[in-house]
Amino acid sequence: MALLPGEDAVAFEKLYDDLIIEWNPVGPLETDIVASIAHLTWRKQNLSTYRKADAAKSRFAAIRHELVPRPDFALLSFGGGKPDPEEVRAGEQAAEQKARKELGTAWELVEAGGAVTIDHLLSELTLIDRLDGMIDRCIKRLLLARGCKSISASSTTAPTPPKRLTAA
Repeated sequence: MALLPGEDAVAFEKLYDDLIIEWNPVGPLETDIVASIAHLTWRKQNLSTYRKADAAKSRFAAIRHELVPRPDFALLSFGGGKPDPEEVRAGEQAAEQKARKELGTAWELVEAGGAVTIDHLLSELTLIDRLDGMIDRCIKRLLLARGCKSISASSTTAPTPPKRLTAA
């Protein structure tokens, strides 16, 4: 879950650094967990980027609809109605130029395409959740194995015989 166009890399780094200070991770596994917390917190705080992307894509679609020649479906069945490819190309270029100018920095969200959609985010989160679950199971297995080893290591030392009680 990388930063999306228009998001503040410095603000993300500050969030990550603050979480490092708060959690003080030791080793690569703990560092990865804190990085995951940073990414998820960032995404939660910046959900508006997806709304902005949707709005920019909708506006670009409206501009394209306005400037790019479309087929005349009523004439297509009679072998006509297809727009001139040069006119389509020119319309596409004009639409992109107009959208770039109108949308400004939000144009990068249009160029990012499917990567800046809620569906894509949910797909990524589902995959991350599955990977985290697999890692968690491995950690549990590792801890279980270590626990079993420590029990078997302590049981290999010779036990002291129980004291016998004598009648007085």
